Amino acid sequence: MPTGEVTRPGPITRVRVRELSGASGRDRRDDLATEEPLEIRLTAPDGARRTVAITMRTPGHDFELAAGFLHGEGLAGPGDIAAIAYCTDEDLPPEARYNTVTVRLNGPIPELPALDRHFLTSSACGVCGSASLDALRDRCRPVPRGRLELSPDLLYALPDALRRAQGVFGKTGGLHAAGLFAADGTPVAVREDVGRHNAVDKLTGWAALTGRLPLAEHVLMVSGRASYEIMQKALAAGVPVVCAVSAPSSLAVELAREFGLTLVGFLRGERCNVYAGAERVQA
Repeated sequence: MPTGEVTRPGPITRVRVRELSGASGRDRRDDLATEEPLEIRLTAPDGARRTVAITMRTPGHDFELAAGFLHGEGLAGPGDIAAIAYCTDEDLPPEARYNTVTVRLNGPIPELPALDRHFLTSSACGVCGSASLDALRDRCRPVPRGRLELSPDLLYALPDALRRAQGVFGKTGGLHAAGLFAADGTPVAVREDVGRHNAVDKLTGWAALTGRLPLAEHVLMVSGRASYEIMQKALAAGVPVVCAVSAPSSLAVELAREFGLTLVGFLRGERCNVYAGAERVQA
């Protein structure tokens, strides 16, 4: 079914604002980070279909977001996905078609405990009721020690490198970012979104769809804090080092220590805290 003259949402929405300064004011244009829902649907060769997630996201890299979400939750890996496309089902109004992604699987829709409910997520909190550490132990193994060793100077350079790559943030000031860096600090890929977890899903999806998983020799740098959801997604992608501008949560530190991840928080200027995996940092 053709989509008609439907406008595809972009990452930036322009609005008019009244700017006040002291006792004076003026009207001007302002750029905002777009926030729109994205529904992720699964279909199987036997015709079965199911909605597994509705997340608030910044439009862009939607197929990567879907693939990354499915991989991070253990629902579908790169080899399980036959195709990803925007949905044109007849039950969908035209204005929602660029906000609905259908992932066609090579096999049946998985019957996992996670599918006993729909994942309803927001741009702020990550997956509500996300899998506990007990469930994570059933499907994820600890990250191998590997050869990755990082100098403090390399870590200190990551926040500025991430910020320079944030094109939409530069215009709106309202987006989080996740950046993937090589062992020498070279940026590999950066994704932006109103949600930290979505930005990480976009990175993971990019790696999954381009055959780069696991990301064993890479560093993940995120704006904001390091939550349990961020660490869970990094673990599923095989990323051994996660760095964050702000603090981690207690569960994020517990996950990192149990599964052999290096977790760096409060990475600002030439200071940081290493909460787990300090053996990968050459102090």
